[in-house]
Amino acid sequence: MGSKNGKPMLREEDITQLAQTSGLDRKQVEDHFNGFTAEHPYGKMNKKEFGSMLAKALPKKDASKMDKHVFRVYDTNLDGFIDFVEFMVVYYVMTDGSPEEVLLKIFRIFDMNSDGVISKKELSRLVKDMYGLIKSESPNTESKEMISKSAFAEMDKDTDGKITTEEFISACLGQKELSRILALKCVDIFVLDD
Repeated sequence: MGSKNGKPMLREEDITQLAQTSGLDRKQVEDHFNGFTAEHPYGKMNKKEFGSMLAKALPKKDASKMDKHVFRVYDTNLDGFIDFVEFMVVYYVMTDGSPEEVLLKIFRIFDMNSDGVISKKELSRLVKDMYGLIKSESPNTESKEMISKSAFAEMDKDTDGKITTEEFISACLGQKELSRILALKCVDIFVLDD
């Protein structure tokens, strides 16, 4: 994405890439861009705007503590903002991507410092922040600490104290109970209720 005279504009290569990866045609990509920039005149959305959008999109889900984590999925260049291209790429991966592609994006929710691995501390923090989502569907759920400890043990196959993307994806696709529940709760944030 670029800008001309301070106004955001979609570069030709962005239109082409988004049209190829999203299934939208060029006109639809441009229409979505115009809608995005109408809401976000500088062509970017900050964490606060993203949190507001998430709250409006998911009024029935207790995802308020998750907005900062979900923001990381979209902010792929780590500049503290989500631009149109970042937004659209994640949106289409989450709606039409393969299970592996979706889990690769979900991994960014868990990897809070973006170092490519999930530590025990990061997993514990995420479980604490998403505990309301877990507890709402399963009132007899284990404690936050037990969920964190058990999920970490499921995912950390080589027991080196950190979870790689490969270990994360393998645990989730391998139907490890807590790994699957945590990943599905994160995916659920992206899926609107009918």
